[in-house]
Amino acid sequence: MYPIEAFEQTLEKIAKILDRHSIRYHLTGGITSVFYGEPRMTQDVDLVVDRQQLLDQIDAFTFSLRQSNFLFDESSVRSSIENHRLFQLLDSAESLKLDLYPRELIPGELDRSVHHQLFEGVAFPIVSRPDAALSKLIWVSKGSHKSRRDARQIYLSCAAEEQDHIRSLVDELSLASLLEEILAESDEAIE
Repeated sequence: MYPIEAFEQTLEKIAKILDRHSIRYHLTGGITSVFYGEPRMTQDVDLVVDRQQLLDQIDAFTFSLRQSNFLFDESSVRSSIENHRLFQLLDSAESLKLDLYPRELIPGELDRSVHHQLFEGVAFPIVSRPDAALSKLIWVSKGSHKSRRDARQIYLSCAAEEQDHIRSLVDELSLASLLEEILAESDEAIE
């Protein structure tokens, strides 16, 4: 497990680069499951980034990454951005991996980002709670077993109006039966 300081330093470093180049982003994945759901271990940082803004700033962005000691394969990064695919960066100072998704899994999610203080005095844009629950449901539908409990915990932590919003969207995404299945599951291990 990485010390919390490693996450803070890596996040501050990538946030400065993205902000400098006016590239919208928000945190998603395991780190937001911890924030919205319940504490659990995570070994990387997931970010959704605005693909078009990345494309518009690709040369300056990759230059800044090199200057900040991120390790990456530039041709793979360029190809991944062009094709809406995940690319990875490694913070060589902290040995922490970043997964960047140059696309929105849920349409408009970057417009609904919320700022939260993850570390004392430091706030970051984070996927909204309803979009985090929806994202986890989508990952479960793609075979992610560890997202099941996250989806349930995040959904249950939502206010009633957020749950209503999620329910309207799961119908559109054909995930309503999956949500009901996950909500019916117990938190207890079966003996």
